[in-house]
Amino acid sequence: MSRAAEPTVDLAAAEAQGLTQEEFENLCHILGRDPNHTELGIASALWSEHCSYKSSKAYLREFPTQGAHVLQGPGENAGVVELGHGWVAVFKMESHNHPSYIEPYQGAATGVGGILRDIFTMGARPIALMNALRFGSIDAPRMRHLVDGVVRGIGDYGNCMGVPTIGGETDFHPSFNGNILVNAFALGVARRDSILRARASGPGNPILYVGSRTGRDGIHGATMASESFDADSEEKLPTVQVGDPFTEKILLEACLQALKSGAVVALQDMGAAGLTSSSFEMASRGRTGLVLNLDKVPRREPGLTPWEIMLSESQERMVLVAQRGKEDVLRHVFERWGLEVETIGEVTATGRAVIRDQGKVVADLPIRPLTDGAPVYRRPALEPAGLAERQTKAKVPDPGDPAKALTKMLDTPELGSKSWIWQQYDHTVRTNTVRGPGGDAAVVALKGTPLGIAMTCDVNPVYCYLDPRTGAMQAVAEAVRNLACVGAEPLGVSDCLNFGNPENPEVSWQFRESVRGISEACRALDVPVISGNVSFYNETEGESIHPTPAISMAGVLPDLTNLPATGFVEAKDQVILLGVDHGEHGGSAYMRLLHGVEQGLPPAVDLAAEGSLAALLRYLAFDGALRSAHDVSTGGLGVALAEACFEHGLGADLKLPVDPVGFFSETQARAVISVTPKAVDGVLAEAERRGVPALVVGAVGGDSLKLNLDGTKSKIQVAELHSVWSTALPRALEL
Repeated sequence: MSRAAEPTVDLAAAEAQGLTQEEFENLCHILGRDPNHTELGIASALWSEHCSYKSSKAYLREFPTQGAHVLQGPGENAGVVELGHGWVAVFKMESHNHPSYIEPYQGAATGVGGILRDIFTMGARPIALMNALRFGSIDAPRMRHLVDGVVRGIGDYGNCMGVPTIGGETDFHPSFNGNILVNAFALGVARRDSILRARASGPGNPILYVGSRTGRDGIHGATMASESFDADSEEKLPTVQVGDPFTEKILLEACLQALKSGAVVALQDMGAAGLTSSSFEMASRGRTGLVLNLDKVPRREPGLTPWEIMLSESQERMVLVAQRGKEDVLRHVFERWGLEVETIGEVTATGRAVIRDQGKVVADLPIRPLTDGAPVYRRPALEPAGLAERQTKAKVPDPGDPAKALTKMLDTPELGSKSWIWQQYDHTVRTNTVRGPGGDAAVVALKGTPLGIAMTCDVNPVYCYLDPRTGAMQAVAEAVRNLACVGAEPLGVSDCLNFGNPENPEVSWQFRESVRGISEACRALDVPVISGNVSFYNETEGESIHPTPAISMAGVLPDLTNLPATGFVEAKDQVILLGVDHGEHGGSAYMRLLHGVEQGLPPAVDLAAEGSLAALLRYLAFDGALRSAHDVSTGGLGVALAEACFEHGLGADLKLPVDPVGFFSETQARAVISVTPKAVDGVLAEAERRGVPALVVGAVGGDSLKLNLDGTKSKIQVAELHSVWSTALPRALEL
C-alpha cells in the first residue's frame, strides 16, 4: 500500500467533517493508519447520511422490491419496470431540500437536473417530470421568496431541458416554516435490451470525465444535507450547486448517443459527493478498483485542492468507464456535441482507489469497506411524547351552511388551485402529454404503442404526524387509487422519505413506523418499491418537520381509448359514489383549516377495500363505462365534488348519504364517478360483484352544485366556487 503524501488528520478534523469518534476510529482501523485530509473528506462524504443511508438502511430492507414487472430494484441510479411491447420505464424520486431552503432557485433547479441525470445514465430518455413541494405558512419569514424561487427554478430547468413537468403536489403547513421540502421525480423510457447499469468492470478499461468543468460550488453538499439547520445555515450558500440546463441538454443527447455505440461499460452522474461517490459506487458495484489522476480533471478555476476536486458537486458532469481501445469512438461523440472529455484514470483489479495529483498519491483507500461497509445504525426509537393526547378525538363542529364552509376551505393556499405554479412549467413539450397537472394522475402516451404511462405523487404529512404507520399506508393507497381513476395498473413505487433528525428517538420511531406502513400497503396492493431516497435532518433549531414519506407511483394503461375525465363531462350523466363514509375527521382539512384543530386518529386504511375499489375502477375504465372518476381524499366529498364540477364548469344535483359534518369526512377507499344513464345498471352490478359499495347520488347538470345532505339543503354557483378556488394561491402570495 502506498502511503498518501499529505499529512494525517486527527479526531477534531473528523468531527468537523461530520464523523463521530467511533466512525473515525473505524476508519483508522480500515486504513491501518490515520487518514490524511483528502481521505478524510472522501470517507466523511461516503459515510454521510445522504450517501450511506446509515440510519435508514436497516429498515429499508423491509420493503418489498420484487414483482412481475420489476427489472431493476433499489441499488442502481433508478428503478426499472417493464411496460410491454419491448419498452421499460425508468424512474426515481430524490430530495433537494436543504439546498432549496438556502438558495431556492438553484437548489430546486439542480434538484431537477440531478434526477434527470439519474434517468439517462440508465440509458433511458426522460419524458416526464413531477415534483412534490412542501412550504410553510405563506406569511412565515422568507416563504414568498422561497415559493417564487423554487417554482422558477423547477420551471426554468425543466423547460430548458425540453422535458414536461406533468404533475405532482404542493402543500402549505407551518411545520415546514423552517425547512421546506423539494422532491423531484423523473421518468424515462428505453428499449428493454438497452438498459445500462453503473458497474465498473474490466481492469484496464479507461475512466472518462465528460461535461462541465469542476469548480468549488457544491463542495461537501452531501454532508450539509446530513445536518440540521440552525441560525447560521445561510452561510452554507457555497454548498449549493449552480445549474446549467443548456449544458445538461447537450450532455443528455451526447450520453444517449454514446450508449448506442456499445463502447460504454458504465455511466454515472457526479451528483452528491461528486467524483467521490460516482467513482467509488461504480467500482463497488463492479467489485473492482480504480486509479484516478486528478491532474487530468478539467477545472473551472485554478488552485483546486485534491479534497475540493473529489468533493465538488459542480453540475452537468458524468464519469464513465469505456471499453479499452474504444476511447476515440466516445471522444468523437462527445466532442461532436461540444463537450469536454478527458481520460482521468482506469479500472483496476485491486479493490482500492488510488488517487494521484501532481505525481503524488494523495489518497489510497479500500473501496468496499467505505461503501458496502459504511456504518449501519438501528437508532433508538421512542413513541413521541404527547402522541396519545394528540390522537384524542376532537369534537367536530357543525359547518352550518355546507356550501359556505366549502367556499372557505377552497379559499386557502392548501386547497386552492395550484395552476399559478404549474402554468410556469411546460407540460406539453414532446407532445406525449395526454393528461397534465390538476387531475388524479398525469398520463403520457408511449408513442408507437397503444400504451399510456400514468404517474402520481401522494402523502398527507398531517396524517403521518398523527399516526406515521397509518399515514404512510394511506399515501400508498391513495396513489394506487389515483392511478386507478385513469385506468392504470400500478407497476412500482419510488419514495422520498423526509424526516427530522434520526438521532432523535421520536423521529427514528416515526421513520420506522412509516417504513412499515409503506411495506404493508405495498405488499397488500402488490406494488414493489423499486427506487427512492431518504432525507433526514429536516429541522431547524430543533423543530422538526412533520414526517413526510412521499410516494410517487407509476402505472401502465393498456390503451388510451377510454381514458376517463377527472371531472363531470355531460349533463344528465349519473353520479355514483363508490365506498362508504365512516365519519373520520382526524387530521382533516376541515378541522385544520376552518377550526385550527390538528388532532385525532387519521382515517383508517382498509387495504382490501382499496384493492377492490382500484380493481373496479380499472375494469370500468378499460370497459369504457366511466365518463369521469375522481378519488375522495383531502377535504372529503365536498372538495372532491367541487373539483369534479370545475373541469367543465358543470354543476350537479346530489342527494348524499352524509350529514353536513360528514360532507367533509376524509374516509378512504372512496371515489366519485359519473356514467351515462345507460351504463348505470352494469356499473352497479359490477361493483356488487366485486364487493364495492355503490350508490347513485344524483345527476350532472346546470351551473350550480345543489346538495341535499341528510335533509340539509345547500346550493352554490359553480362559477362562484371556481373563482375563489382558482385565485386563492396568487391572492395569498399577494400577486
